[in-house]
Amino acid sequence: MNAFSRRGACPALSAPMQTGDGLLVRLNPAAGGLTPKLLISLAESALRHGNGIMEVTARGSLQIRGLTAESAELLAAEVDALGIAVRTGVPVETGPLAGIDPREIADPRPLAERIRVAIEDAGLTPRLGPKVSVVVDGGGQLTLDGVTADVRLNAVRDDEGVLWTVFVAGDGQSAKQLATVEDDAARDITVAALRMVAEKGRDAHARDLSERQLASLAGWLCLTGLREARPSVLPDISPARGERGAVGRNRRPIGFFNVSHATALGIGLPYGSMPADKIIALARHALTLGTTEIRLAPGRALLFVGQPDAVCTSLQAAATTLGFVTSPSDPRTRIAACPGTPACASGRIATRDIAETIAAENADILDFTLHISGCAKGCAHPGPAALTIVGGENGAGLVVNATAKALPAGYRPGYDAARGIGRVAAAIRSARSQGETAAACLTRLGPAAIAETYQQE
Repeated sequence: MNAFSRRGACPALSAPMQTGDGLLVRLNPAAGGLTPKLLISLAESALRHGNGIMEVTARGSLQIRGLTAESAELLAAEVDALGIAVRTGVPVETGPLAGIDPREIADPRPLAERIRVAIEDAGLTPRLGPKVSVVVDGGGQLTLDGVTADVRLNAVRDDEGVLWTVFVAGDGQSAKQLATVEDDAARDITVAALRMVAEKGRDAHARDLSERQLASLAGWLCLTGLREARPSVLPDISPARGERGAVGRNRRPIGFFNVSHATALGIGLPYGSMPADKIIALARHALTLGTTEIRLAPGRALLFVGQPDAVCTSLQAAATTLGFVTSPSDPRTRIAACPGTPACASGRIATRDIAETIAAENADILDFTLHISGCAKGCAHPGPAALTIVGGENGAGLVVNATAKALPAGYRPGYDAARGIGRVAAAIRSARSQGETAAACLTRLGPAAIAETYQQE
């Protein structure tokens, strides 16, 4: 087993990771998407060599589960034979509508490619940990504000044209702003930041950089004698505010999107997972309707591009019949659930069964994120959630307004967790004031009362 096979690493195609249902591999097409025929072929490979379960992650990567050491090699060979080039090295991510979104401020792909080349030329890939990443976000209908990165570059406009605001260590809300600069300088600051991270070791991230190092990065252009960097010239168009965030912030990649000369259709995978045979069925239907490309989207979705506008509704209806998520208001989009038992060796509860029951019975109160985690690792939703059900030795614990790693406030048997959330939902319906959200009601009720309600028989 190599270094990448350890838990917490990135299970690339050449470095599978052991899970409860066998080996897991993850791949990102270098082209950004796949033709329907290629996705069909890939799903058929997943059926032949894995357990037939495919996933799209929160960051928009494709995963294939249930492989053996031998079948993983066969899968890799078939991917190569299909001519699917997969990205390697430090992830430099762009939005799922990059290059085809008429609302984006700039096409981020050229700058992203220049950054990839610069990282390789600097010899940084083997010196950085597998989870170090860069985001280059051109804005538009589907931003990457929800994706955490060590370095993020957001396109902004000013009187001189397009500039890039450089941030480190966080998502669109939490990252620290360094400077607003032209593309060459943005590339150079990115590489300089990653070089500093590499010097701290393979377990380091940009969050580990000192204030002095961040200050030196913010003043990068002053040090190099080029045009001065502007850390605060454009305060109103950072990712959480103003022009850039107005269009795409927090929009889910599900539904219809106007793109260049066409309409793209976003279709979600429930909890990021779907049987390969259903993906094959949907891709075949899309092929008959003229779809030319299927892109992977952060937020556990697929974007169907190239089909005539008139057939998008038919494609959406087919996806609904197959069990995909086709509406951004689907209650399943409010639930983050890892595979749980039996898929994951660390899982203590059947997360997906619990999630389906809660979504079916309590959709009316799900205006907050509910996290259902098979164990305390919290893989499906690393950050805090309003409510988290977490599997452990004592059953299904309930964590309020924290991460899965926090100490649960109450427990009930794992098989009965959905009923416990039903008790909480009933309490919300009873206590909620007119116009009050369920999330606000939870805050008002408080952790102790919520935990007591969850444990009621």
